[in-house]
Amino acid sequence: MNIPSGGVRTRRTAAPLALVAAFTLLASACGAGSSAEDGVVELRFSWWGADDRHSNMQQVIEIFEAENPDVRISPDYTDWGSYWDRLATSTAANDAPDIMMQEERYLREYGDRGALADLNEFSDELDLSKIDPLIADSGDLDGQTYGVASGVNVYAVLADPEAFAEAGVEMPDDTTWTWDDYVEIAAQISEATDGEVVGTQSMSYNESGFQIFARQHGENLYDEDGELAFSTETLAEWFRITEDLLESGGQPGASQSVEIEAGGPDQSVLATNTGAMAHFWSNQLGGLTASSDRDLELLRYPGENENERTGMYFKPAMFYSVSAGTDHPQEAARFVDFMLNDNQAAELILADLGLPANIDVRAHILSSLPEADERSAIFLSDVEGDIVDGNPPPPIGAGEVVEITKRVSDELAFGNITPEEAAEQFIAEVESATGSQ
Repeated sequence: MNIPSGGVRTRRTAAPLALVAAFTLLASACGAGSSAEDGVVELRFSWWGADDRHSNMQQVIEIFEAENPDVRISPDYTDWGSYWDRLATSTAANDAPDIMMQEERYLREYGDRGALADLNEFSDELDLSKIDPLIADSGDLDGQTYGVASGVNVYAVLADPEAFAEAGVEMPDDTTWTWDDYVEIAAQISEATDGEVVGTQSMSYNESGFQIFARQHGENLYDEDGELAFSTETLAEWFRITEDLLESGGQPGASQSVEIEAGGPDQSVLATNTGAMAHFWSNQLGGLTASSDRDLELLRYPGENENERTGMYFKPAMFYSVSAGTDHPQEAARFVDFMLNDNQAAELILADLGLPANIDVRAHILSSLPEADERSAIFLSDVEGDIVDGNPPPPIGAGEVVEITKRVSDELAFGNITPEEAAEQFIAEVESATGSQ
């Protein structure tokens, strides 16, 4: 599945009913619950993550407060699984956090309904001039900037050179390999090891992989209006690759794939040394390298040179947004500016929120990154010149696409539907979830 970009490893779909309730009451909102006492403005900052992120954020807040004694930041954090229910509930109660993390699947939902401030209004406090051009507009909707990316990731194939060597199969040249090469290599590895090491993990659980495939064909998952922007034929072709891998033994069978997917990255074929390739975000290289105790490598997606354009893209790891109802928007924007542009903050956060979106800050911390994160940064630099553009924010309801993708993939793997039927089912369910046509 598509792990939330900060590396959190739990699954969640959208909470449309909670959000409907939240935004029904939003019209009467008049403030985000911030207050000023003795000349000090208090702002609430909400984020999700694990304990190490919480600890780092606390230190970042302390540095900001020391340099901005007129502002106090109240931390409000939880795990990914609880974050969106809490955010919807607080918004409904006219108590939204002044500054919040957003994720691309939900940005349009909050932005379209007036819950987020237009960051363009705070140009005196918030400098966006150094943001990587490939993601600089990723938080824009209808001419307004509802979020600014904290950092960048890229979806890629992670490979285990040791598994390739054990199978006697050469590592591919990722600047030229095709989808046919990918299927053949995976089958060769499985055959050479009698299935003890599979060639690759199922790639069909993550819609991000198909998004690259669609872009390679001059299409996209969604367009600027949030409508589906690919053909049924292209999606069927994508599912046929999985069918080929199943038939050749290049990937695990249906039941085993279900178990692997449910186990998250820690139970992936790479982490357990039972496979040679899998598809993950670049910021997961460090965790998977540690789990596998092997030096994994990042590879470009197959097929990047098969058609007229490449498909890989930079994804905003997550967004910083400011509540439309905050009583202190300038101070909130000042804190976002600190998170984006201050080297001290970056030295603590490093690549936890993606490689910094500010290109100067990214260069500043490069030598301080753990070895795997440094290799991720080099990989992003290597592929940057081949990336054509970014993607618009997904439509409202896109959070449900994770589960739709999983369900359709399982039906295909168990042989209940054909690739053509899988494509038709996916399109019908996504259109229903997102209201697209």
